[in-house]
Amino acid sequence: MFLEKSLNGRASKGWIEVVCGSMFSGKTEELIRRLKRAQFANQRVEIFKPEVDVRYSTNEVVSHDSNAIRSTPVSNSGNILLLCGDVDVVGIDEAQFFDMGLVDVCNSLANQGIRVIVAGLDMDYKGNPFGPIPALMATAEYVTKVHAVCMKCGNLAQYSHRTVVNDKLVVLGEKDSYEPLCRSCFNKANNDSKQ
Repeated sequence: MFLEKSLNGRASKGWIEVVCGSMFSGKTEELIRRLKRAQFANQRVEIFKPEVDVRYSTNEVVSHDSNAIRSTPVSNSGNILLLCGDVDVVGIDEAQFFDMGLVDVCNSLANQGIRVIVAGLDMDYKGNPFGPIPALMATAEYVTKVHAVCMKCGNLAQYSHRTVVNDKLVVLGEKDSYEPLCRSCFNKANNDSKQ
């Protein structure tokens, strides 16, 4: 999981790592940790995020715990290839908000020998696969699924339950709009809302 750019003195090939899970599960925290570790190892790192995500900062990736790392906001996945330059590691946060071209972008970067670390929600608020994340999970060498704590019962949570009424797929929000729930509590909350 935490492989470095060279193994036994030889340059390794590129690969894709996906960190996914529900909201409040630590995805961005883990992305930042891995990217800072690469920077500490003097690797050339470039970080991207969708320009629609302005919840905490326009030019930083910021975790819920207020850890931050400089990033470049982009309007679509194709811009990542244009802007990454000569790098060893590319980090991408909130990948679920990108277009499906992100899968080809990540594979192209990995094929060029670049380590690609992607973080994002694997499911939308309805519990359905979200954006390019499922396809990235299928093509990635390493997948880490992280969990939050269910706000109703304290079990491991893998669902991002929307607490406000809005049928749009993408609604940027935090604790005022979402809560992490386990499968049982998520199903109960959805059944209760249908009644």
